[in-house]
Amino acid sequence: MKYKRTPDARFENLKDYSFEPNYLSVDDTEGGELRLHYLDEGPADGPVVLLMHGQPAWSYLYRHMIPLLLAEGFRVVVPDLIGFGRSDKPTRIEDYTYARHVTWMTEWLTRLDLNNITVFFQDWGSMIGLRLVAAFPERFTHVVLANGALVAGPIPVEHAELLKGAYETLPVVSAAELEPFFLNQEGVPGILYWRKHCAEYADFSVGAVMNSLSSGEKLTQREIDAFNAPYPDESYLAGARRFPSLIPLFADDDEVAENRAAWEVLAQFDKPFMCAFADNDPVTAGGDKPFLERVAGCRGVSHRTISPAAHFLQQDQPEQCVQAILDVRSGA
Repeated sequence: MKYKRTPDARFENLKDYSFEPNYLSVDDTEGGELRLHYLDEGPADGPVVLLMHGQPAWSYLYRHMIPLLLAEGFRVVVPDLIGFGRSDKPTRIEDYTYARHVTWMTEWLTRLDLNNITVFFQDWGSMIGLRLVAAFPERFTHVVLANGALVAGPIPVEHAELLKGAYETLPVVSAAELEPFFLNQEGVPGILYWRKHCAEYADFSVGAVMNSLSSGEKLTQREIDAFNAPYPDESYLAGARRFPSLIPLFADDDEVAENRAAWEVLAQFDKPFMCAFADNDPVTAGGDKPFLERVAGCRGVSHRTISPAAHFLQQDQPEQCVQAILDVRSGA
């Protein structure tokens, strides 16, 4: 599998990101290897907190949460998904599949042999991370789901062709123009506009997306540049462009059966499982409901709303996100 590796110099002097890199090579599923980057901070024998990012972010998203967790004595582990951050980036769009991402992260998790994990995940971090929880429930002790989901073909087959046809005619809008389409509950689902933007917007910029989906104070130029650091040019962006097209929205999409099977396992997962969704995220609004209804571990947990916050609540309200981790562990 052909890939790009972002030069180390691109990661020098990033604002609030002075963490040491760690690497593990995983099977690329084609006879080669890909280097997966992760942060591993704090005492080696400390209780493990795993933080998983989504699209189009990378571990830089957790820059404000990591020091707060270290102050509490945790071992904080933060991977960059393949295609993101300091991890290798396959160059062909078709190299990225949902199944491969689960496979790559499964190898990473089992080879590090992480156990007794408290996990915090959001966006695609949950789409992949919840599959890990379902596959290895014995490794996880506490879960915080923040602005996340495990999508399993919610659009029925009879509506698929109509929506797929509508997708072809959608305008390609900028990241700043996406919110109204997510808020409109009567037209084409906003996620399809997001898919179109990532796949086709000529000036697609990870930093611009991260800035537009922030709440309150916008990012500084140094932070925007940091989010863009892993991607020197278009050839590094295949993963960031591809991810929305991998969401199994339609009943006949790849990984629907696997996600439905994972839901069956999660329904029986009875360890503490907290939903901590933002108050102003049009992307995942209401997404906590199926977990609250179905997951055994949600019962008796003090779920909460992170506020004020938007989709990337980790940088909007890092203190509240860390408090959610502390509370799910203590039972508060």
